Amino acid sequence: MSTKQIDVGGIPVEVVFKKIKNIHLSVHPPTGRVRISAPTWVKLETLRIYAVSKIDWIKKHQRKLQAQERETRREYIDRESHFVWGRRYLLKVLEADQAPAVELLHNQMVLTIRPESGTKKRDAVVFAWYREVLKSAMAPVITQWERALGIKVNQIFIRRMKTRWGSCNTRTRNIHLNSELARKSPECLEYVIVHELMHLIEPSHNARFISLMDKHLPQWRHIRDELNRAPLGHVEWEY
Repeated sequence: MSTKQIDVGGIPVEVVFKKIKNIHLSVHPPTGRVRISAPTWVKLETLRIYAVSKIDWIKKHQRKLQAQERETRREYIDRESHFVWGRRYLLKVLEADQAPAVELLHNQMVLTIRPESGTKKRDAVVFAWYREVLKSAMAPVITQWERALGIKVNQIFIRRMKTRWGSCNTRTRNIHLNSELARKSPECLEYVIVHELMHLIEPSHNARFISLMDKHLPQWRHIRDELNRAPLGHVEWEY
């Protein structure tokens, strides 16, 4: 894999050459960083012309990302807002000399933490809890859709992802899910799972992929738009 940088109408574009079949253009949050993934045999000038032809699409998605609402940095203090499956909870911090834990009680997310635990430790405890919540919720959804689509996943990984809600490696048949999905509605989780599973049938986002999504999850566009409108979690972006 090799990387180049080109300028398209004043917009820097990262070009990554990989052993893939098709050209893929993407615009990444939070600032609208532009990336082209391309087969190793494609000439750089060809990709420049391709990017110029997509300049209106690029600018549209950059404006959308830059205008999107974003959550403030999480400090894990009392009455801070946290979301679970699309529902808002107010954080209640209890300091106690016992194992850290998170529990939902009515409209509160109760975080039990040892005294003098800093923000980093609180974040780690809450992240681990979200991860388990997502892990439990995804299992029956994946089983249902594996059966419906007649396919089988190898492994599912949950992690913090900076630019995607999910990803699928069609070679290893492994799927990665963004831990932030536990904050969104259950419908959003289902949509991402179906989207990634569908790549085991059709790797690219071509007409066949869209047709399969329309057939199996007719409301997928509405759910996708809901997911994209939801406030983005605060992330320490490194690029």
